[in-house]
Amino acid sequence: MRLTQNQLNKTLEQFDRIVKLYKDKYSGEPKRDWRTYEQRFALRMRQAAEEIEPVIEEAYSMISVSKRERGRPSKIPVVKKVLLLLIKEIFQLSNRRMANMLGFFTFMTGIYISYKTVERAYSDELVRLTIHNMFTILAKRKGIEECDVSGDGTGYSLTVTRHYRNEREKELKGRKADSKAFTYAFALMDLYTGMYIGYGTSLKSEKEAFREALGMANGTGIRIKSIRLDRLYSHQSITDEFDGGTRIYVIPKKNATIRGSPKWKRIIRNLLSDPFAFLKEYYRRNSSENGFSVDKKLCGWKVWQRRSDRIGTALLCRGVWHNLMLIG
Repeated sequence: MRLTQNQLNKTLEQFDRIVKLYKDKYSGEPKRDWRTYEQRFALRMRQAAEEIEPVIEEAYSMISVSKRERGRPSKIPVVKKVLLLLIKEIFQLSNRRMANMLGFFTFMTGIYISYKTVERAYSDELVRLTIHNMFTILAKRKGIEECDVSGDGTGYSLTVTRHYRNEREKELKGRKADSKAFTYAFALMDLYTGMYIGYGTSLKSEKEAFREALGMANGTGIRIKSIRLDRLYSHQSITDEFDGGTRIYVIPKKNATIRGSPKWKRIIRNLLSDPFAFLKEYYRRNSSENGFSVDKKLCGWKVWQRRSDRIGTALLCRGVWHNLMLIG
């Protein structure tokens, strides 16, 4: 079809009405059978528990270490450090609760582990590489080579303790007090399996987390056939992030124009030719919102770490748990 600016303007003016009509007709959600849901959840948890250590071992075996680090060797092998971090995240343990649990660990194993040991594991490069490899292994186990993708971002609360006196002194000296209260996470989900194929985090912006997630997905060699993103990404330059074969579903902004690259014009053409079919594809991105909802119920909505590298490790652990729960 031949595109005209008048056609686009008319569609965008009526878009809220089109969306309402679409939702009235198609968006009825089936009621959830909570008994069946809990049974499936328990089964997935058992399967994840059975698979977690073999996957950690496989992920660590992919790393080649050229020379040992300086200093005393760690009492705990890398695979056990990874397991500790994953357990800490799944049970939503705060700093104090984890410290109390480590007392039981010491009693059972005879190895003393302080809470600082666990905290330092979050910034251990071998631990972080192993967790990254786990993420990739779990996606590849599903045989994902090319997929239709949904992408979404969310925020996690940072429980950074600020001493009132220190913050007040900053204000009195004319310096800005630290007000950062949350961090961003972005996940790219395969719509067929529900698995995450890319995961990114950032303390600065959701878009930075998006690019990190996209970089991880590209690194796995998985081809993205189509992607759905919310209005934060409704700008023409989004087409530069993907190759020409990727179909992009975004809702153009009210002041959008038909001028732009052939890839941008294809988005506009798909919208104008059949708005309902376009919306049907676009709203498959609700799966991503549901995915983060499940993640937060599973691992909580708070991050207990303070350093940026450790925050990233903690959130990637949650991405790994998301995929572990779908491994069966």
